[in-house]
Amino acid sequence: MSRQGDVLLVDGYNIIGAWPELERLKDKGLEEARDRLLDMLADYQGFTGMKVYVIFDAHQVPGLGATYKQHQLNVVFTKEKETADECIERLVSKLSARRRNIYVATSDLVEQHVAFGKGALRLSARELLLEIRQNRKMIDESLRHDKPAERNTLDSKLSLELRTLLERMRRGK
Repeated sequence: MSRQGDVLLVDGYNIIGAWPELERLKDKGLEEARDRLLDMLADYQGFTGMKVYVIFDAHQVPGLGATYKQHQLNVVFTKEKETADECIERLVSKLSARRRNIYVATSDLVEQHVAFGKGALRLSARELLLEIRQNRKMIDESLRHDKPAERNTLDSKLSLELRTLLERMRRGK
C-alpha cells in the first residue's frame, strides 16, 4: 500500500517502552533507544514515502522545546509543561487541514481515541513494528534480487552489504 504524502506521528517514548528491542536498549541508556528508534523510522520513511514526526515528551524539562531534522525525520521535543499527547493532538489538528492521511502510532489507548476523534488513523506500537519488519524484509529482498538485465553496471558488482550502505547514504543517514 502506498502511503506517499501521508503523515505518521510517533509517540517516541511510548514506542520505546512497547518494543522489546528498544526496551532492552533503554536499560543501557535512553539515548541509545532513541537513536535506534530514529534509525528504524528513517528506513520506514524512506521506504513508504510517509512524512514521519517523532515526538518525545519533555514536559518535565525546563525550556522551550525543540524541533530538528535527523535522518530526514522531524524530531520534536515538547515544550515545558506540554506532554507528547498534547503535542500530537496539536499536530493532528494542524496537519489535518491538508488533504492527507495522518496516522498516530502509540499504544496509549486514550491518545488513540483522542487522535481518532480528531480525524487521525490509529496505529498501535505492535502494528507499526510489524509494518517496519515487513518493509525491512521487502527492502532486503529487493536488494538481493535487483539484478540489471544484461548490463555490465557497477551496481551488479557490489556486495549486498555495500549496496545496503549506499542505500542508507542515499536516504540521508
